[in-house]
Amino acid sequence: MAINTVGLAVGIAACLLVFLLIQYETGFDNFHKNKERIYRVVAANKTPEGMSYSQGSALPVAEALRADYPQLEQVARIYARNDQQITIINDKAHTPQKKFKEQVFYAEPEFFSIFNFPFLAGDPKTALAEINTVVLTRQIAEKYFGNWHTAIGNLIKYNDNIFKVTGILQNTPVNTDFPLQVVFSFKSSVQEDISKDWIAQDGSLNTFVVLPENMPAEQLESDLKALVKKYTPAEYANQGYILQPLHNIHYERAFGTFSGKTFSKELITALSLISLFLLIIACINFINLATAQAVNRSKEVGIRKVLGSSKMQLIIQFLSETFLITLASVIIAVGVAFIALPLLNHLLQTSVKIQFGYSLMVFLCSLIMGVTLLSGFYPAIVLSGFNPIAVLKNKFTGKTAGGFSMRKALVVFQFAIAQILIIGTLVVVHQMNFFQNADVGFDKEAIITVPTANDTARSKLDALKMQLQQQTGIKDLSLSGFSPMDQAGWDDDFIFDNAAKKAGFKADLKWADANYFTTYNIAFIAGRPYNPADTVNGFVVNEMMAKKLGFTNPEGIIGKKISFWDGKINAPVVGVVKDFNGYSLKEEMKPIVLSSNSMFFRLFNIKIQPQQMKQTLAAIERLWNKTYPDFIYEYQFLDEKIAGFYRQEHQLSQLFKIFAGIAIFISCLGLYGFVSFMAVQRTKEVGIRKVLGASAGSILYLFSKEFTLLIGIAFLIASPIAYYLMHRWLQNFAYRVHLGMGLFLLTILIAEVIAWLTVGYQAIKASVANPVKSLRME
Repeated sequence: MAINTVGLAVGIAACLLVFLLIQYETGFDNFHKNKERIYRVVAANKTPEGMSYSQGSALPVAEALRADYPQLEQVARIYARNDQQITIINDKAHTPQKKFKEQVFYAEPEFFSIFNFPFLAGDPKTALAEINTVVLTRQIAEKYFGNWHTAIGNLIKYNDNIFKVTGILQNTPVNTDFPLQVVFSFKSSVQEDISKDWIAQDGSLNTFVVLPENMPAEQLESDLKALVKKYTPAEYANQGYILQPLHNIHYERAFGTFSGKTFSKELITALSLISLFLLIIACINFINLATAQAVNRSKEVGIRKVLGSSKMQLIIQFLSETFLITLASVIIAVGVAFIALPLLNHLLQTSVKIQFGYSLMVFLCSLIMGVTLLSGFYPAIVLSGFNPIAVLKNKFTGKTAGGFSMRKALVVFQFAIAQILIIGTLVVVHQMNFFQNADVGFDKEAIITVPTANDTARSKLDALKMQLQQQTGIKDLSLSGFSPMDQAGWDDDFIFDNAAKKAGFKADLKWADANYFTTYNIAFIAGRPYNPADTVNGFVVNEMMAKKLGFTNPEGIIGKKISFWDGKINAPVVGVVKDFNGYSLKEEMKPIVLSSNSMFFRLFNIKIQPQQMKQTLAAIERLWNKTYPDFIYEYQFLDEKIAGFYRQEHQLSQLFKIFAGIAIFISCLGLYGFVSFMAVQRTKEVGIRKVLGASAGSILYLFSKEFTLLIGIAFLIASPIAYYLMHRWLQNFAYRVHLGMGLFLLTILIAEVIAWLTVGYQAIKASVANPVKSLRME
């Protein structure tokens, strides 16, 4: 009874937690009134390698849609920027006070007509209509001003501009991909030089539309092709746009979200199936133990039948018993879920809660009924079907009760699921280790990145750089636009060697000073670094760039000219470096071009002596605060930043470990209970064998051989299934591990060792028992 209850409770708790997680993830942005008609205009560009997608659009797309398609109900743009400094202004003296770092947005007033984020104060239609106006959430307003009621009319400083608070939003829900906190008027962000640029597609700029009720999305997608053709130069015919439904935004990793979080539908399906299988193997435990214990209840059934009980009455009795056990298991499972939920939220960085609403109650009731029928129906049929004459004449044995082969099949099924999860866990962990330890082509140890201050005085930046270079704990230092491996970048078209037209692919343009190569230990295979300068005087390219341009010998590209931005930047190639990964290892290597332009330097790259880490970090902060007293200092270790690229894969590996552990635990519970019952049933047999001279080893073998064989059969079933599933999962990564035979051999070894440890105690206990005592009992 205890084993059944615990097994069911653990399986139900896992199922409940997955249900809550899926309910949370599928609830993103479901609260908007017109959610079925809201679409995001996303970039879908043709490349030689296939299609390239981005959540962004060009700046003038929204204006063109308004002008050319007035039948659209609403069109709005929103632009995001991360880690921006906000300074609170004293209204009377206009002197800076507190400073904060936030993710900020620029939005058009129409945005709040499309999305139903409620206002506590201010008018949604006019709050962002004027330049230098800002809307805050209640939480942010209270953080900035102490009381959101008095925040309206107060001033904040951002990007050297003063903004007036004109509206207060209710705090945004946790399950939205629009984590609005500080929203500036979009008019405050428009730059005249790019307001008509149809070429630059900015991933931080999103354009949303609300379609009329009678307009299918396919119609507007077709019109978008004509729109792009109308406004985009012919040489950019590979650029295009498609519509992404609001209800798909949270699941499509190819596009991304403002929150930086996605949860694929494939993962939802996988978690649903895993939780279902965990529940099934818990039910299998119940079936196995109930049918194995049939001998103990055979006389009860025989007597009840002799006294007139019908088969249906017995079935109802046994199902009622199962119902009570299931109900107790569900109560325990809810308690377990309450305890485990904070751990799950911490692992997945979610805010899942248990709320006993309609959907949860329906789920729990369905779970109780489903588990009762799944676990109890077959044992009830078996127990109610006993022949009372055979039972009362003691011609009924545990081996013939309830289909011994059926119980074997169920054990095989249990361990097949457990081994699939073990293989999945090993593959995901192996892939994560690969991500963490792979050679990315540059040195990432003991390097911190520090965002530069948003200060127009170049002299301050140069002075800080000079002071940092004098610190003995700093090995090297560089200024750049991005770190070598980053989630952001500039993919740009270019003309090579004064050709008549642009090259057939884009290059990742990285801005960095000449010291970048020594700071990150990026190796040259031809040529040299460009000369130290504030403006472009030469380009350094990677091997991939040279090869895509047709140079098998990297020396051949030296001296060839590259031109970006319609000839505004034009310089020769002066060096070729070994390939390094500019993005995460989930993506293919890209052709990279590096050059120096101080206009785009946004990052200090500082290599620190590991032995002087603590004092050097303190010295950097002290010098920063001295140079930029009005700006917040922050830093990040590069290896930690790179590890963040694989956050979802790390979470998946942890989930696999948990689920595999639960599957093994439940399977072993059933195996232990089953072997314990077998040991009791075969007490007389073991006694006779020992009297006839059987050794303890042979008795141990007697109990273990059967389960060893069953686990072997389960492995043969699990291996091809796990190989197929994990092979498909690995195809998501450009760089991946190999599914070798060793991994599968390790799985069968783990499964067999766990099973032997599970049955070992009972087997050894039976093998060393005194045969005289067992035969006397018989």
